[in-house]
Amino acid sequence: MSTATETFTGGAGPYGGLLDKERIVAKPGFNRWLVPPAALCIHLCIGMAYGFSVFWLPLSRAIGIDQPVTCADMSLLSALFTTSCDWRVSDLGWIYTLFFVLLGCSAAIWGGWLEKVGPRKAGFVSALCWCGGMVLAAIGIITHQLWLMWVGAGVIGGIGLGLGYISPVSTLIKWFPDRRGMATGMAIMGFGGGAMIGAPLADILMNHFQSETSVGVWQAFLVMAAVYLVFMMGGAFGYRIPPAGWRPEGWTPPATSNQAMITTRHVHLRDAHKTKQFWLVWIVLCMNVSAGIGVIGMASPMLQEIFGGRLIGLPELGFTELDGSQRGAIAAIAAGFAGLLSLFNIGGRFFWASLSDKIGRKNTYYTFFLLGIVLYALAPTAAGMGSQLLFVAIFCIILSMYGGGFATIPAYLADIFGTQFVGAIHGRLLTAWATAGILGPVVVNYIRELQIAAGIPREQVYDFTMYILAGILVIGVIANAMVKPLDSKWFMSDEEVAKLQAKTAATAHQGPTGSFGIGKGGLDAKAVAAWAVVGIPILWGIWITMQKTAALFG
Repeated sequence: MSTATETFTGGAGPYGGLLDKERIVAKPGFNRWLVPPAALCIHLCIGMAYGFSVFWLPLSRAIGIDQPVTCADMSLLSALFTTSCDWRVSDLGWIYTLFFVLLGCSAAIWGGWLEKVGPRKAGFVSALCWCGGMVLAAIGIITHQLWLMWVGAGVIGGIGLGLGYISPVSTLIKWFPDRRGMATGMAIMGFGGGAMIGAPLADILMNHFQSETSVGVWQAFLVMAAVYLVFMMGGAFGYRIPPAGWRPEGWTPPATSNQAMITTRHVHLRDAHKTKQFWLVWIVLCMNVSAGIGVIGMASPMLQEIFGGRLIGLPELGFTELDGSQRGAIAAIAAGFAGLLSLFNIGGRFFWASLSDKIGRKNTYYTFFLLGIVLYALAPTAAGMGSQLLFVAIFCIILSMYGGGFATIPAYLADIFGTQFVGAIHGRLLTAWATAGILGPVVVNYIRELQIAAGIPREQVYDFTMYILAGILVIGVIANAMVKPLDSKWFMSDEEVAKLQAKTAATAHQGPTGSFGIGKGGLDAKAVAAWAVVGIPILWGIWITMQKTAALFG
């Protein structure tokens, strides 16, 4: 029988558990286009981590309701246990820090476990942690115990973030060997877009539940946890993995120059971090994220301080010369700028990752770094010219490449290390994100404060910062240039791979390849319904965001 027409019955037998990896091996007739919506169901929910700041101001008056009940002598330690003083925004902001520290740590620690048990069990645990963490945080709000919010949303929720973030990576790469970048771009796009949906939803819920005795946050947490649990469980149980040796029917790897960087073999998780390629790609991701995350953190104040009165038709007034109402007006416009950057962050994840399938992952990162260097260097010129349109365009492109870097990196890893352990390797690489989350904002904020202390005008305090960020990207260019194909000594033997794949092996004989009755798939009725489940919330989020950005261009 030809391997191209072989079929595989899949299944785990009568005693297979509902969450077992063997249980989710796809059967003949499965449509691979059902897997990306399953991944998006999880990523759109956990992506709300980016939007948690919407809760900070209401929570800072959880006791006072109308005005915060402040305690001048309250330390961070006493804030964790006080029941009589309102929390400060800085106290609450530690939850955001915990999110991304725990995301990187949990992805690195449990990435190997994920590869062993499969994406369904990982997605299931992620849903319990993320949604359970929100419920625990709601209890923390009711009892006014900040430590409980830190543990619930920050620690337990952060673990859910890490598991949910990496749960679909290796699965999508295996389902779309012909479009690796596009596949991971579709899923990771959801993480960037989660706040675009979740933040306005949270605002609606808080306004609905607020009363004379409540700011409405704990009720919003419980409703969102319930909604997210439904979506994330749907995503987890929607996951399927292909039989070992599966490839789309009629597809063979194209013989192009880009294939020199793509291996068909596999590196074991225990060896990946021993290679210089792992650490070079780690630097590549860290530099790309450090530059972009610095911009995200200062987007709103940057636009306000650079353009000042120009944003409201008063070019003669600098930022420090504006009165309270004028500053309020430009703050609303700056919020639109932040929303526009969010859209480009999301769109870039799909666009650049898909483009990487055509031009190669290494060339894509060259584009990020070389174009980024030019754009960062041009930003002070655009500011000096007073060209609001050019300035906004520069940073929209920069943020698209920031998002694109996240979406392209899993495919880059699969090209170098193979697909057997790519999810776990990706999890370890995300420690670069945690590092960049500290490096980028610290560099940007520290330089800004030094510039202001030195008496530099507000509209010029970011000039030197832009050149520093361009320098960071130069390091990325060098690291990317040094990435070469791995030496053959790092790859597992065929026998070792076969043993690892035994539970999902498609046939009894060694090394089968083919479609096993599963083709390339398409948009049949079931796929259309699955995409509608995630597509409708995404479109709603885009519509809301575009309404907020309209003020940016008057």
